Amino acid sequence: MQLQLRGSKSTLASLLLIAPFFLWGTAMVAMKGVIPHTTPLFMAGVRLIPAGVLILIAAAIMGRPQPQGWLAWTWIMIFALVDGTLFQGFLAEGLVRTDAGLGSVMIDSQPLAVALLSLWLFKEHIGIWGWLGLGLGVAGISLIGLPEEWIFNLLDSGVKITTDNWQELFNSGEWLMLLAALSMAVGTVMIRYVCRYADPVTATGWHIILGGLPLWGISAVVEGQQWQNLVLSDWFALSYATIFGSAIAYGLFFYFASSGSLTSLSSLTFLTPIFALLFGHLLLSEVLTPIQWVGVFLTLISIYLINQRDNLGSQKTTQQSPILETSATNQRKSVTLAVRDSEPKV
Repeated sequence: MQLQLRGSKSTLASLLLIAPFFLWGTAMVAMKGVIPHTTPLFMAGVRLIPAGVLILIAAAIMGRPQPQGWLAWTWIMIFALVDGTLFQGFLAEGLVRTDAGLGSVMIDSQPLAVALLSLWLFKEHIGIWGWLGLGLGVAGISLIGLPEEWIFNLLDSGVKITTDNWQELFNSGEWLMLLAALSMAVGTVMIRYVCRYADPVTATGWHIILGGLPLWGISAVVEGQQWQNLVLSDWFALSYATIFGSAIAYGLFFYFASSGSLTSLSSLTFLTPIFALLFGHLLLSEVLTPIQWVGVFLTLISIYLINQRDNLGSQKTTQQSPILETSATNQRKSVTLAVRDSEPKV
């Protein structure tokens, strides 16, 4: 009975770890379906502010403490700007110009940036598998995000990039998704500093609210017809993205990020584009080009290598250990024989 309980707890823990990435992937598809009937910044604010209120209500029920002191609120404000306003703003604007599945792959390249930030801030070891993953990640992101004309020019006659190419890149959704990925990576690392002064759950709720308010403010100035064309199914999709894709997903993710290993948690991030690509194909009939599929494949491999580098390195060490043990045994035998030979004969 005890083993069954332990097994059920382990299964529940695994499901909770996977849940944020499943919810983010499916929420990406839900948001993409709503975009034709609303505006991106308004949609981003709807996804954030109500979700933050729900998290704070849950934190109050659980008895979580509220932030205290100017240091706590300063870190929360910076956290809100980076992981709330910038991340969701770039994400929403990028979704207008790219597919949900492709956008999710671009977003979930953020472990590449997390690895570099961890190396710089926490002196985390990357190793040969990590550097190999980074190289594959750069190649994969280039195939996904760069205009195909650039790639063909590079393969055919070297680099030949025009002003129109640069304008195409900076106006593309893939470029905005990369900026969103960088914002999310900085926010993932930043939660460790935020939790030195504030509870992770309440900090998550407040940073979502404070990060969403500027999005609604900008939307009120530069956007129009934000909700007039929304139908009932759109409100259901927004509710799903808000409750499940933000409140629950953010709450679980930053709770695990504040109390566990960032590397272990980030190793599950490659599941998000798989969910998004699957549901984007089933619900929105999205199709990627062959070059982009190659980029997706390389990106997923790179994310796996980066976040599993310690396990891959330990396997190599384990495979080498019998050889080392045999060598050590032979050395001990040689020393024993030498000592015996040096003993005086009677």
